[in-house]
Amino acid sequence: MDENNNENTQHKNPFFEPYGTPHDTVPFDRITIADFEEAFIEGIRRDNEQIEKTINNPEAPTFDNTIINKDDDSEGYYDLLSRVSTVFFNLLSAETNDEMDALAQKIQPMLTQHANDVRLNPRLFERIRKVYRKHRKLTPEEKRLLDDCHDSFVRSGALLDDEGKERLRKLTEEASMLSLQFSQNLLKENKAFQLHITDSSQLAGLPETAVEAAAAEAAQEGKEGWVFTLDYPSYSPFMTYADNRELRRQMYMAKNTECMHDNPENNIDICKRLVNLRRETAQLLGYRTYADYVLKRRMAGKRKNVYKLLGDLIYAYKPTAVEEIKKLTLYAKKLEGIRFKPEPWDLSYYSHKLKLHTYHVDAEMLRPYLELGNVIKGVFGLATRLYGITFKENPAIPTYHPDVKAYEVFDADGAYLAVLYADFFPRKGKQGGAWMTQYQGQWIDRKGENVRPHVSIVMNLTKPTPEKPALLTLGEVETFLHEFGHALHGIFANTRFESLSGTNVWWDFVELPSQFMENYAVEKDFLSTFAFHYKTGEPLPDKLIRAIVKSRNFMAAYSCLRQVSFGLLDMAYYTKREPFAEDIVAFEKKAWAKAQVTPQLPDTCMTVQFSHIMAGGYAAGYYSYKWAEVLDADAFSVFKKEGIFNRETANRFRREVLSKGGTEHPMTLYKRFRGGEPTIKALLRRNGIRQKTKKQA
Repeated sequence: MDENNNENTQHKNPFFEPYGTPHDTVPFDRITIADFEEAFIEGIRRDNEQIEKTINNPEAPTFDNTIINKDDDSEGYYDLLSRVSTVFFNLLSAETNDEMDALAQKIQPMLTQHANDVRLNPRLFERIRKVYRKHRKLTPEEKRLLDDCHDSFVRSGALLDDEGKERLRKLTEEASMLSLQFSQNLLKENKAFQLHITDSSQLAGLPETAVEAAAAEAAQEGKEGWVFTLDYPSYSPFMTYADNRELRRQMYMAKNTECMHDNPENNIDICKRLVNLRRETAQLLGYRTYADYVLKRRMAGKRKNVYKLLGDLIYAYKPTAVEEIKKLTLYAKKLEGIRFKPEPWDLSYYSHKLKLHTYHVDAEMLRPYLELGNVIKGVFGLATRLYGITFKENPAIPTYHPDVKAYEVFDADGAYLAVLYADFFPRKGKQGGAWMTQYQGQWIDRKGENVRPHVSIVMNLTKPTPEKPALLTLGEVETFLHEFGHALHGIFANTRFESLSGTNVWWDFVELPSQFMENYAVEKDFLSTFAFHYKTGEPLPDKLIRAIVKSRNFMAAYSCLRQVSFGLLDMAYYTKREPFAEDIVAFEKKAWAKAQVTPQLPDTCMTVQFSHIMAGGYAAGYYSYKWAEVLDADAFSVFKKEGIFNRETANRFRREVLSKGGTEHPMTLYKRFRGGEPTIKALLRRNGIRQKTKKQA
């Protein structure tokens, strides 16, 4: 993307005309910073113009002239604004810079004000309400769209009086800006830290891949020696393998004190304010807490159901987690002496040693067999085997960075299905973590054409070095499979309305397709299709595969409770009824105490870097990962019974779940695939947890 204003008077804003690219994909190479701002302003103007046409329509309100002209008219309501917003905010996460960040600060208030202008427009809502009360016979999908549309206006304050609407505007505008500031602060803090090593003795214990990557990072920075960062592919191996305990401590503290320092990137007050803004918003709309507001449109439904899930998991997993930590501590003391006291920066280090001692396998043993090119073939090949779809890289499709690959996806019958972008490696302007997004959704237009989606998966995997290609850990393969599962949810979308297609489902259902795919990472018949040594071509030895399978539940209970603790923390913030004025650090430690099995450091804080619940849309919804894990374990048990590559079972999953989007209630879709509701039993079996009955306990 061109970051500079184009002085050429012949330059045309790409957002204002058909892109003229393969499948009308985004022409990243032709977009300038100035194009974004111009398109945002024009997009808002066109939206307002269309709204005026709608509310001034002399005809009686109908589903067709009031509801769907906002949703599936590619020439109208949301088109331009949607196009530019999608591209801009996706790049703000994946490839930002100072100019983009500054523009975001300028644009965000305009967009929030515009969204409020739409949702709080009394004349527009009156037409929608009339349709909601009286309409022609609708298809189930049309009825779902009407219900969602009406509900979204109500949940956005359409029924408030003028004073309430004005207050809501202020609350949402402030929350929008603070969420943006939170993310920008976290990115800056993450990229600001470097552990620069010039003494090779301090590299003791680190695998060759980590050392080579650190050397490449240093060279890129113009420094001698080795540079380690807080990006996962650098941070995780360092914490797992580095013998130097003091340096592990430094890395750990840097990671776990991000956005706590006395500098402009401190997020403590931002978090407090966001919690209060969301609480006040929910209460203004008639809910006791923000969690009650959120859960009204979730499978869980009520707070008690979330707490029941989290409580059941604590009850089932905590005894095993306590034993896991006890064994780990004893092993560390065996190695270091009886007086040794493990600290949080020791957990990954001694976990690795214990796992190696017990199962004779670790991540580095697998790396040579998990070269990224082969993993891509394996993951794509899995989709081919399950669903018959194929992938073909197309270099003619523009991308926003040289690291990004663009693929055309074709269905089993050869028909074009989607575009898939894959962005694999960390870099300066990219947020940490991994996610799936879209540059174009799927819908069926008024002419009956099925507009196919442009899906993107973004990750931060191990980068290639001058010495080696990108060699992944099994955990990184799981991450790839996870995001690819989300991608399939988008790729297979087949609904009439874009707002109901693909991943536009309730958030405690959206993780089912992604977590389902993770199950394949430890299946021998899947690994054998692509896990070959990058030098010799030899397949991953059966001995290592058996070790992988045996070790899959190593520290599984501890890992489960870690996720549960995040869910408890999330719920603690968003079930507050009174203004939040407590110390964030102390509150955090108390909130998740029931799920903790290791000592907590008083001077670290998760909240200030917890993007999911502060800026990522998972506020009062982080439990969704565990909720969906129950679903994915239950769903995969069907495949285990019928065959993990069974095409008929896979097509049923595609037909009943992946293609339906949000057109029906998630449990209706799941039961149609499964034949019944899920239980926690499959998850307990998968994790090797033997639960006592409550009468026995």
